[in-house]
Amino acid sequence: MDIREILQRATDADAADVFLVAGLPVTLKCGGRQERLPGDKLVPDEIARIVDQIYQESGRSRANLDAGYDDDFSFSVPHMGRYRVNVFRQRGSMAAVIRVIRFGLPDPEKLGIPESVLSLADNKNGLVLVTGRAGSGKSTTLACMIDRINKKRDCHVITMEDPIEFIHRHDKAIVTQREISIDTPGYLDALRSALRESPDVILFGEMRDYETISSAITASETGVLLLSTLHTTSAANTINRILDVFPANQQSQVKVQLSQILRGVVCQQLVPSVDGGLIPVFEILKSTRAVQNMLRQDKSDQFDQVMQAGAADGMCTMDGSLLKLYQEGRITRDTALISCVNYEGMVKRI
Repeated sequence: MDIREILQRATDADAADVFLVAGLPVTLKCGGRQERLPGDKLVPDEIARIVDQIYQESGRSRANLDAGYDDDFSFSVPHMGRYRVNVFRQRGSMAAVIRVIRFGLPDPEKLGIPESVLSLADNKNGLVLVTGRAGSGKSTTLACMIDRINKKRDCHVITMEDPIEFIHRHDKAIVTQREISIDTPGYLDALRSALRESPDVILFGEMRDYETISSAITASETGVLLLSTLHTTSAANTINRILDVFPANQQSQVKVQLSQILRGVVCQQLVPSVDGGLIPVFEILKSTRAVQNMLRQDKSDQFDQVMQAGAADGMCTMDGSLLKLYQEGRITRDTALISCVNYEGMVKRI
């Protein structure tokens, strides 16, 4: 089986990911479940051959891989789709995981992304964070936000991605997309350069550490709208994660900065629906005067109360969203309990 046939099968099966690992047949991830394609188990030589084909299709150098590093990049196949691949070694042999990205941009209505999330893109400045575990759909939500801006605003959007997943065509906005390690050495270089490129909106792929977090906060204070991600699972954890990277003597200042620039935090996860698919679930915190005061006073543990009382402002907690989906019959009781933040509280509410 060659790479084109594998990708075609993945596309036809509406798969999210393809796994190429020695000792298993080609495996697809469809609706959160593994589906192993008919055929023999892959052996190291066969995976190496398929990996060679991936590099040929992408036109990318093998320099990183041959130097002993993992390699993460994206490529397109005409009339088929766009793919993000991570090539790595395990137990002495090659392996690869390929994320399937359809041509065209995602439709937020079909995906179940609510207006209260998308409307955060209407802010003209400040910081909007989309958080969640790897594979929770953060990139898709951000792509929908950028598409909304592109259709509505006469502005310059600069994205910094590792790698680029969704391709945005110029509409009302000019959209400049930069891929880390291909168009720019790294996030910090790209961000410093972006501030000299007349930006109105910046998509900053990931706030990973002290340098990227502090630089993103500084950039948000310049009057642009900055969208970024973190691997956190709640609004309170997001704020604590940001504060924890700073020395203790700087945290008071950062709390004040966040109270002034933060526009919203969206935490999301994908959970199995009763029809066998995946459904996104959101926790949404928006910046109100109460939230700004809590940020300054280090009372992020009270965010849940604000979100529960803030439905009129488009806010909700993760457990509240799960309970609503359960009551609508879209997810099972077990799914709600497994995915919730407060297990005992969810049991009582159910």
